[in-house]
Amino acid sequence: MNQYINLTLENIEKEHICCAIGDKKHQAGVTQKKEWIKNKIKDGHVFRKLDARGKVFVEYESIETAWVPISGSNYEYIYCLWVAGSFKGKGIANELLEYVINDSKEKAKSGVCTLVSKKKKPFLGEKKFFEHYGFKVVDTIGEYELMALQFDNHEIPRFNEQARTMKIEQQDFTVYYSYECPYVEYGVKELSNYAKENNLIINFIKIDTLEKAKNVPCIFNNWANFYKGEFISNTILNAKSFEKLMTKIKEE
Repeated sequence: MNQYINLTLENIEKEHICCAIGDKKHQAGVTQKKEWIKNKIKDGHVFRKLDARGKVFVEYESIETAWVPISGSNYEYIYCLWVAGSFKGKGIANELLEYVINDSKEKAKSGVCTLVSKKKKPFLGEKKFFEHYGFKVVDTIGEYELMALQFDNHEIPRFNEQARTMKIEQQDFTVYYSYECPYVEYGVKELSNYAKENNLIINFIKIDTLEKAKNVPCIFNNWANFYKGEFISNTILNAKSFEKLMTKIKEE
């Protein structure tokens, strides 16, 4: 039988947070992520992971306090559900999702929602997996979709109007980011150094409050890229992937 651990203020310092296990370059990001979780635990934030050394976890909280540009009430929002490597194919993802669903029902929630995409995207869940549990698409922005599993007839969450713009006035390359992912800190640092070394302008906009997260002008889960005022992707970038992205843009 699989054993799981929920992070608390008492155990978070001694527990790993799955994503960046053993990768030295991301340990500063791990520290940032843990601080972010500590601040969110008071909001009922849940980080549940397999009691094993692996990238196996689910992370969720109430939509009212979730750092995403989605409005609603009495729903839980799943930030991330990740089962990687040798842990795949063992029913662990099912157990994690079923825990979220059961926990939400015990809290008398009206449902559970999460962000997916019509095409596979990094750091987003698999649409077919959620469909298997009865989740349905309830709102759409381009290729991004909000899926919800309803328990009752309560009003369904929706993307905020500001998020639907997917545009900003700034024409230079711009990154919206928050420390809710341990990979973000290194990406910001490396991309900042790359911009300085190559005399480029890259704007970084830190999302560090709930108000900012609810009012970003795009789909946002921890990172968003804009260029010439247009939303480009939600892919966390480093110097190499930035160069590749810009080459692709210039060729189009």
